[in-house]
Amino acid sequence: MTIIGYARVSTTDQNLEIQETALRAGGCEVIRSEKRSGTTTNGRAELQTVLDFLRQGDVLMVTRIDRLARSIGDLQDIVRAVKAKGASLKATEQPIDTSTAAGKCFLDMLGVFAEFETNLRKERQLEGVAKAKSERKYKGRPASIDPERQLKAEGMGPTKIANVLGIGRASVYRALGADTV
Repeated sequence: MTIIGYARVSTTDQNLEIQETALRAGGCEVIRSEKRSGTTTNGRAELQTVLDFLRQGDVLMVTRIDRLARSIGDLQDIVRAVKAKGASLKATEQPIDTSTAAGKCFLDMLGVFAEFETNLRKERQLEGVAKAKSERKYKGRPASIDPERQLKAEGMGPTKIANVLGIGRASVYRALGADTV
C-alpha cells in the first residue's frame, strides 16, 4: 500500500509548501503538486499522473477536498476513478471515509460546498465588474497584441485593416489614434 499525496493551488503566486508539509506528516510517500485551477480536471497533468499510478490498496491523500476538485461532477468522477483502481481517498483536514454511506454523503456535501464557493466568487467578481463599468472605471483586459499597429506598420490603410480584422473603420482609428493615421 502506497500513500500518494496530491497538492494543488490555483495561481502561480500561491505556495504549495503548507499542503506538502501536511501530506508528508500524513504519511505520504509520494507527493505530486501543481499550480492549476480546480474548476476543471482538464490540463491537470499531475492529477492524471496520480490517478494513473494508483493501484489496489493505495491511498490518494489531499489536505482538503477542494484541493482535488471545485465541482461536484469532477469530484465524483475522481472518486469513481479511485474506487475503480481499488484505492481509497483520504483528507488530512477532513474526516472522510468513502467506505461508508455517511462518509460518501459527507464527501459529496464537501464537494457541493467547494462548487458553491467557486460560484459565489464568480458572482462577486461579476458584480465588481458591473459596478466598475457603471462608474466608467472598468477598462477591461488590455490587448495582448496590437494588430492594428502591426498592420499599419506593414503599410495597410485603415479601411484595409478594418476589413482584415473584421472590425469597423472607426475602431481602427480609435486604436491607432487620430494623429497616427
